Amino acid sequence: MPERRTVALVTLGCARNEVDSEELAGRLEADGWDLVEDAADADVAVVNTCGFVEAAKKDSVDALLEANDLKGHGRTQAVVAVGCMAERYGKDLAEALPEADGVLGFDDYADISDRLQTILSGGVHAAHTPRDRRKLLPISPAERQDSAASVALPGHGPAAETPEPAPADLPEGLAPASGPRAPLRRRLDGSPVASVKLASGCDRRCSFCAIPSFRGSFISRRPSDVLNETRWLAEQGVKEIMLVSENNTSYGKDLGDIRLLESLLPELAEVAGLERVRVSYLQPAEMRPGLIDVLTSTPRVVPYFDLSFQHSAPGVLRAMRRFGDTDRFLELLDTIRGKAPEAGVRSNFIVGFPGETEADLAELERFLNGARLDAIGVFGYSDEEGTEAATYENKLDEDVVAERLAHVSRLAEELVSQRAEERVGETVHVLVESVDEEGVYGRGAHQAPETDGQVLLTSGEGLSVGRMVEAKVVGTEGVDLVAEPLDGSLACSEEAGR
Repeated sequence: MPERRTVALVTLGCARNEVDSEELAGRLEADGWDLVEDAADADVAVVNTCGFVEAAKKDSVDALLEANDLKGHGRTQAVVAVGCMAERYGKDLAEALPEADGVLGFDDYADISDRLQTILSGGVHAAHTPRDRRKLLPISPAERQDSAASVALPGHGPAAETPEPAPADLPEGLAPASGPRAPLRRRLDGSPVASVKLASGCDRRCSFCAIPSFRGSFISRRPSDVLNETRWLAEQGVKEIMLVSENNTSYGKDLGDIRLLESLLPELAEVAGLERVRVSYLQPAEMRPGLIDVLTSTPRVVPYFDLSFQHSAPGVLRAMRRFGDTDRFLELLDTIRGKAPEAGVRSNFIVGFPGETEADLAELERFLNGARLDAIGVFGYSDEEGTEAATYENKLDEDVVAERLAHVSRLAEELVSQRAEERVGETVHVLVESVDEEGVYGRGAHQAPETDGQVLLTSGEGLSVGRMVEAKVVGTEGVDLVAEPLDGSLACSEEAGR
């Protein structure tokens, strides 16, 4: 019997990329590949790259070069780039980085096994010429679903007109395709948290963002596919799902109902085995009263708001092709907290945008001081090729951008620490994510994975990963919380595990 082919998937970037990697893993395992964790143990190392900002692109190149260094020193024979950076640059990346044995775009995902086999056998698969993926679907959202079968949509699964029955010998732990665009999926870790793609692409035209050009126009997944995938994840032991896309507030607009998320969330919350449903990537300008109501009042849907403010000075927002201002944003937060005082809120901001004045920066500081955000990401502006902002003339000097970035970052660190201190005395429901000699760590409802801090439990005897523990916050360490399990919480958790 010939030795089975092995492949390792190295994932960089956001949670959307993690979903794409698990779809690729599902496709490869279904076609007979063995998945391994360490690239040094794989015949092929597949690096799922990020192409969002310059720092992320550098990390992707570094990961490709690191994997390339394994060749000749172990099992690794080939290194292949996939993901956003590979899609965005295609043959240009292949020419600039000959260390990569292949650069595969989204259109290659359906045939990923054949592509890797060709490369492993010494063949060449020509990298694609980059194109604007916004032009692949109709301008009208209402017409997109009928055209979607002909467009590669990572995380949406095979674009088949009718689903084929699952093979009888499908490997254990592999999600079967359950609908026209439901993916094969293989979990790549044992985390009790998993992301589920709600949609792909974006119709907004923010002047600083290139993502729509390589991720395409916005298109929703069908509710049945989202539900089926969530049920499968719960069967795999997942306790929390996080709905991801470039813009979750637009979900359903191409399915005839912009309020579809409001009806889908309660259904997801009823999936057996799930403890939490979390929604990420919300646009402030698209927040609806009904959506706020569902997010703040539905059992097992956490009151968590990942709001993309980016700035609060009206002039800067207009230049960004965005909407809002400090007072309207604060009013939105007041509305949310009026319904759920314990709600978690996070956001990202860009400082040093072309034309940003000292007064604009002061307006942003006014917003940050009044917003009481749980987590804040701050980025200094830099040109992204292909964006409108890259053509603006009133650019700030790099040292001015760096100075503003450092200043606002210090303020943000101070403010999120203060917000954490406000939670002392609160009762939090902590999903345990790690138990080792360093302690028992998890996250409260107001904390998303990897971005918003964590909770250290002062006692964790008998606890294991995936348990939900009720605890009282007794202290803070910066943005992180220290919490003491409440009487009976550990005993209940142990009983639940029996």
